[in-house]
Amino acid sequence: MLLPYLNKDLIEAGCDEAGRGCLAGSVYAAAVILPKDFKNELLNDSKKLTECQRYALREVVQREALAWAVGVVTPEEIDRINILNASFLAMHRALDQLSLRPQHLLIDGNRFKKYQDLPHTTVVKGDGKYLSIAAASILAKTYRDDYMNGLHEEYPFYDWSNNKGYPTKKHRAAIREHGTTPYHRMTFNLLGEDPQLELNF
Repeated sequence: MLLPYLNKDLIEAGCDEAGRGCLAGSVYAAAVILPKDFKNELLNDSKKLTECQRYALREVVQREALAWAVGVVTPEEIDRINILNASFLAMHRALDQLSLRPQHLLIDGNRFKKYQDLPHTTVVKGDGKYLSIAAASILAKTYRDDYMNGLHEEYPFYDWSNNKGYPTKKHRAAIREHGTTPYHRMTFNLLGEDPQLELNF
């Protein structure tokens, strides 16, 4: 069972992102504030769940959270400010939309750019440790999957309905054959031919 909170007496928002290591598409992030007594034995790191479980849990989170929001940063912005800053910006945009102001932020990962005057705690693999971060990981992942499924309709060659923009062999083969799209991140190592430039996330 994941931990319900870090600070019992503060309104905490958990934050996580999805799509950081992709070659194409926007990066998504979510912020979620759960009730202190929230319990759900299935809620976990989105990567450890099936697609069906993620979408079922998205409904639970959206119904029971005190507040939730999703932030998006486009491929053009990613190329301009780099993926790390884009991930932080996506989290900031999610936080901007929360209907309830948090007093403390729980951030998945080991780095974060301070948001306004709010204190934050970074937690490595936090989506497998805290319920609010796990909830944020599910929202970010499922909303980004919806977006990539939509882009697949526009550009079916790249297999985005399956790889969601990640650097699979099929995705890279399609880039070689058909070139790039407006959704590809042009600052990334799209063809994988220069291993020292490979992004590891």
